[in-house]
Amino acid sequence: MELRHLKYFLAIADAGQITAAAKKLQIAQPPLSQQLMQLEEELGVKLVHRGSRSIRLTEAGIILRNRAKQILELTDATTREMNDFAMGMKGTLTIGTVSSSGATLMKDRLSEFHKTYAGVKFEIHEGNTFRILDLLNKGIIEVGIVRTPFNTTDLGCRYAESEPMVAVMTEEHDWSPEQKTISLAELKNRPLIIYRRFEQLIHNTCMKHGFEPNIFCKNDDARTTLHWANEGLGIGMISRSALSLGSNNHLIVKEISCEELHTRVAAVWLKDKYMSSLASRFIESFSEASRAADLQ
Repeated sequence: MELRHLKYFLAIADAGQITAAAKKLQIAQPPLSQQLMQLEEELGVKLVHRGSRSIRLTEAGIILRNRAKQILELTDATTREMNDFAMGMKGTLTIGTVSSSGATLMKDRLSEFHKTYAGVKFEIHEGNTFRILDLLNKGIIEVGIVRTPFNTTDLGCRYAESEPMVAVMTEEHDWSPEQKTISLAELKNRPLIIYRRFEQLIHNTCMKHGFEPNIFCKNDDARTTLHWANEGLGIGMISRSALSLGSNNHLIVKEISCEELHTRVAAVWLKDKYMSSLASRFIESFSEASRAADLQ
């Protein structure tokens, strides 16, 4: 099985039609159909159900489509890595970042790195911590920017400064307008809106402090927490840096005084794996910025 076979198959799978795929690839339809048949024979499985006007992927075809995307992305990343090696400090740095740190990261770490290495280009993948770690393991990115807690097995880590979680709410939910800092216990029985990523951490910490949290809404994005809190639907719990992700015109912000709920952004990479000079320099830059923040 050659890479061109995977490219041909992926074009067919994406187009849902051999004729359309042939036009996109700028080859004739009969040779493309023949290549598909040869691929099926080589793998010993049927990849598509052929109809009069379109094709439909079999279960084996769906698996191969997903694998083909990963293989081709990894191939492209490897080609870029070799080009980066040949060009020194000119090339493309592939980074994955969680949304809750993206704005701050772009403003601080990446902008500082760009000032030093102006010839470097960036390819950014965004998602939650689990997706970023998955991209890292597949070799699609070289460096991940994730938020604690996460499993550090097989990972090298450089941590940024620790930050507290905050409670965000509209005026009708503010039980003590004069307070800027609150204890975790003050959130007992109040309707909480949380990012699912922190569910276990928040639940365990609340239980440790003697109460079960009243989770009104769980979601998959800190921006959703901000939006729901801004609509007055409950009290959001987010990391302080996530405040930069949305419009908070009506929100009152109170820092939660609880060390167990402090989180940190970290730059992570796979141990015992080749790292490009670009990625190594970025890790160094990230570490230097973190040390400078800790000294302030």
